[in-house]
Amino acid sequence: MNKTIIININGIVFHIEEDAYEILKNYMTDVKRHFSTSADSLEITTDIENRIAEMFSELLEKENKQVIVEQDVKLIIEQMGSVADFENAENDDNAGQNAYTYNNMEGRRLFRDPDDHLVGGVCAGIANYFGMNPVWVRLAFAVAICIGGSGLLLYCILWIVVPKAVTRADRMAMKGEKQNLQGFKKNFEEELNSLRGNFTNFGHEARPFVYKARDFFGDFFHHLGIFLGGVGNVLIKLIGVFILLCCLSFTIFIIVAFVALIAFGSFAPFNGLPFIVLRHHHADYIYVSAFLVAFIPVLSIIILTLKGIFKTGSINRSTGSTFLVIWLCAIGVLAYFITKIAVEFGESARVSETISIKPAKNNVYYLKLNDLKYFTPEDSARLNIKMLSSNMRITDDPYEYNDFNHNEYRKVLLNIEKSDVNQPVMIETFKARGRDYDEALYNARNTKYIFTQQDSILKFDYRLYALKDELWHDEELEITLKIPLNSKLIIDDKLSNVVDGISIYDCKEANKKENANTATFIMTDNGLQCKVDTIVTPKEDRLKVDTAHKDN
Repeated sequence: MNKTIIININGIVFHIEEDAYEILKNYMTDVKRHFSTSADSLEITTDIENRIAEMFSELLEKENKQVIVEQDVKLIIEQMGSVADFENAENDDNAGQNAYTYNNMEGRRLFRDPDDHLVGGVCAGIANYFGMNPVWVRLAFAVAICIGGSGLLLYCILWIVVPKAVTRADRMAMKGEKQNLQGFKKNFEEELNSLRGNFTNFGHEARPFVYKARDFFGDFFHHLGIFLGGVGNVLIKLIGVFILLCCLSFTIFIIVAFVALIAFGSFAPFNGLPFIVLRHHHADYIYVSAFLVAFIPVLSIIILTLKGIFKTGSINRSTGSTFLVIWLCAIGVLAYFITKIAVEFGESARVSETISIKPAKNNVYYLKLNDLKYFTPEDSARLNIKMLSSNMRITDDPYEYNDFNHNEYRKVLLNIEKSDVNQPVMIETFKARGRDYDEALYNARNTKYIFTQQDSILKFDYRLYALKDELWHDEELEITLKIPLNSKLIIDDKLSNVVDGISIYDCKEANKKENANTATFIMTDNGLQCKVDTIVTPKEDRLKVDTAHKDN
């Protein structure tokens, strides 16, 4: 049974036998005595104590024990080297060179190098571990980042996982230097000599460096000026030509658009514009102001490019001021009319009306498009309609009108639903917009829709009409046609753009009647469904049957 004591080596507590403690104490006393004359003996002895503490911890963990014995201390001293052996090695240069070994691959450990780093010291740490130049490792990471970005992810992971070399022992282990007395002494001396060399060379290199920096920047800007005066001048002219071509193309486009809008009131690339609204709100003023708003900046860019790059063309201050005033006025006019139009569409309102439909025989209804053209009393008087023959009919083709190009265009949408009673009914819901709710309601009520019934034939018009030639205020009509259960509807394909929720074309295709003018639907509990004739024989099958008959 041996007596143990508790010691503290740089913050780490160890249990050690009394005899082993005496040996360790004498060893550290000799170490401190030997390094007492060094420039920084405290730092060296502290690093040595840290290394001894690490070795003790590794030893205890390896052998799974809790107390340091005499044999453990002797083993650590043997690995670190005794002071006597170290002093003899210092007196013998050849012995010293043989005793101290660099680039020991077995003793190397991977750390991040805090002394040679650009970001986190990962590349320098890897280079020290494999004994190579850090430049190649950095180049490999740069290539990996450029190729797929994997280098950045790997670098971040290593930055987190690999520890930083904090102590001298860590830096020595990173470089493969033996962590004994001679290694600590030589590492410290090399570090001190390097620091002194840096201070010594700084006084000699400071002034030449300033001159080199001055010469470098002077040469850089000199060659940059030559480049801009040669190749750069050509590049700038090419950019100027590109700008001029773009401006010229845009100028031609807006001129063609302006002429088309003034002459015809519409322009194909601008189909999204509500021309019917603009036509009633001083459209010419809007088109002229919009043209000036777009044309004047383009013209200014052309003139400035010609003057700045090609040294041709000029514009005096008075002309420039005139263009600016015209441009600002055009912006004001355009903003005024756009605001005026937007205000007239501020509120919306709707009104509904229910119309009874006369029941048809066998609940079969024919839905057709009303192609008769509707004339107001003013139109009838102007065209002298009364003088036409009674057998003459004026028809209207809805496919000839574009949505926003027709003055009297109003949107109509037909929904067909199942009726809760045996009586078919139709509900018309008129919608419109206005400056306020009262005006929107007035616009909705002053809208006319033409619907006629002739026995089982229901004729629907494809548009709305204003009663008093009112301006367009986004009038819409939603027609809800409620048909009793099991009623049959034969719908004309000209209503394809009016009927919502069903496809007339798909129904004709399902019945192999793509060239037919109508499609038959039936009202079910699940709504209106296409009536498919199961007797219909596909065209391919009919050909096979005909061929078989001929063969017989």
